[in-house]
Amino acid sequence: MRQPSLTIAVAFTALASCAFPAAAQAPRTPRDSVIAAVNEFFRAMTTRDTAATNRVQFADGVSYAVRAQGDSFAISRRGNEGWTRQLATMRDTLVERMWQPVVQVHGPIAMVWAPYDIHRNRQFVHCGVDAFTLIRSSSGWKIAAVAYTAEPTGCAPSPLGPLP
Repeated sequence: MRQPSLTIAVAFTALASCAFPAAAQAPRTPRDSVIAAVNEFFRAMTTRDTAATNRVQFADGVSYAVRAQGDSFAISRRGNEGWTRQLATMRDTLVERMWQPVVQVHGPIAMVWAPYDIHRNRQFVHCGVDAFTLIRSSSGWKIAAVAYTAEPTGCAPSPLGPLP
């Protein structure tokens, strides 16, 4: 007979492997390792795990959001340290999902380009394209920079379906 805590642990592990499939398996190739780093970033964002966020990104890295504004674009910039501080105080739950990532790896640098969607408290916020730049450090792949589009309308349905 199983202990209730073991049953709960097995159920949680199964759920986590569905939500973050790359985290459930050990990476086999450099491409797998790069995707695992990005998925770990998404997992850390969802769980507001700032320690994991710090492990998977360079503190002095940067992100750029590009939003259409009429006939032009609004560009905003945020440092990774600022993101981690924001995440620490956030009460909302964010779930970002990517699919069909295109990954390029050359020695210690990599790029991931992928369509994505993001939900706040289970409500769709926007879709777009993520472009991650990663550098392999002594502790593994880390995000140095990300640029992404934020498109609140005109999004095709995600091939991942609705949030589980």
